[in-house]
Amino acid sequence: MVDKGLVDGEVGVRCKSDRIITIKVVVGLKILNMVSGYALQIGAAEHIKKQFRQDLDMVIQDVPQCEKLFIGIDFNSHVGVEADGHDTAHRGFGCGERNNGGVSILEFAVAYGMLVITSILKKKENHLVTFKSGFIKTKIDYFMTKANNRRLCVRRCQLNI
Repeated sequence: MVDKGLVDGEVGVRCKSDRIITIKVVVGLKILNMVSGYALQIGAAEHIKKQFRQDLDMVIQDVPQCEKLFIGIDFNSHVGVEADGHDTAHRGFGCGERNNGGVSILEFAVAYGMLVITSILKKKENHLVTFKSGFIKTKIDYFMTKANNRRLCVRRCQLNI
């Protein structure tokens, strides 16, 4: 899953559940933690959704503050276009309409000092949309990092405008 040419040190892989996996790599002098996941869809039982959120919380809390953290998860929810009071997590360049799941995503991001990377810069619609069905176009996949890591990501985002 990780190109050996990109990694300077040991790679650690940890499956928290069948929906969350963490990869830890050493690149140069930095330790990077990448979390990938697939959240449950809106119709799933509430206790199963709660378990996913608890598992994700545990994964995030296990990452030492001195290490870099990047999250890429299909949350199956919508944070919408506007920041609407979540300015520390959302910079106003989203897609679609926010739903309750989107509010939860933003509350999660604020609680952990995370920034929704895909909301930093204005992008073309086809670079924002991650789900399309008929006339419906929206974003359900989100990339986040600790707000103090954003400089590592901004240059990559600018290339996709």
